[in-house]
Amino acid sequence: MPRPSKIPVHRPFRIVLTGGPGGGKTTAGDLFRREMGERVVLVPEAATMMFAGGFPRVAQPDAVHAAQRAIYHVQIHLEEAVMAQHPDRILLCDRGTVDGAAYWPGGSDGFFEDIGSTLERELTRYDAVIFFESAACGHMSIEGGNPIRNESVELAAKLDHRLRALWSQHPNFILVPHNVSFFKKISFGLAMLDDIVTKLSRRRARKKR
Repeated sequence: MPRPSKIPVHRPFRIVLTGGPGGGKTTAGDLFRREMGERVVLVPEAATMMFAGGFPRVAQPDAVHAAQRAIYHVQIHLEEAVMAQHPDRILLCDRGTVDGAAYWPGGSDGFFEDIGSTLERELTRYDAVIFFESAACGHMSIEGGNPIRNESVELAAKLDHRLRALWSQHPNFILVPHNVSFFKKISFGLAMLDDIVTKLSRRRARKKR
C-alpha cells in the first residue's frame, strides 16, 4: 500500500481551485496568475496532462482506479516540483489530491484506503479551497474547448456534488456559485482569490518577522 505523502512543516501556501467539470477554475487560475505576476505560480491539472499525453481514459472500473491512483501521485510530485522551483510564491493548484475520491468507482473511502491516506490528511495539504460550481448544476452546457473532457451534463453535475461534499469539509472553503453570466462568475471568483491571497501574504509576512 502506498505511504501517505509527507507534508513539509515549512512550505509555501497552497490554494486549490476545484469544482465540477465546466466550472471555470482553469480560466480563473490563468487570469489570476497573469494579474499577480510573481506573487503566485500555477500548478497545472495533473489529469489533463496525463490524458493529453496518452494515458488511457476508459470507463472500466479497474482502469479508472489505475488512472486516479496515478493522478494522485502525479499531483503530489507536481506540487513538490513547483514548490521547489518557486519557494517564495503562493501555489494555485488546478485541482488537488482529494479530487480523485469523487471519481473513484466504489466510493471515496476506497480511494483513501488505496492511497494509504485519509480525507482529513489530504485536506491539510492546502490552506484554502476555492470551489467553482459547474455550469452543469444550472443545466447549462459545459463545453469549453477542452478535448480531454468527456463528461455529460448529468455526470458533470453528479461529480460537482461529490467534489463539493468532500472539499467543503476544509475549514477555509469558499464557494463560487454557478451564474448564467460566466463573466460575473469569474469576476466573483477572482475577487475571492485576491482576498485569500492577500490574507495569506500577510500571514507569511508576519511569520518572517
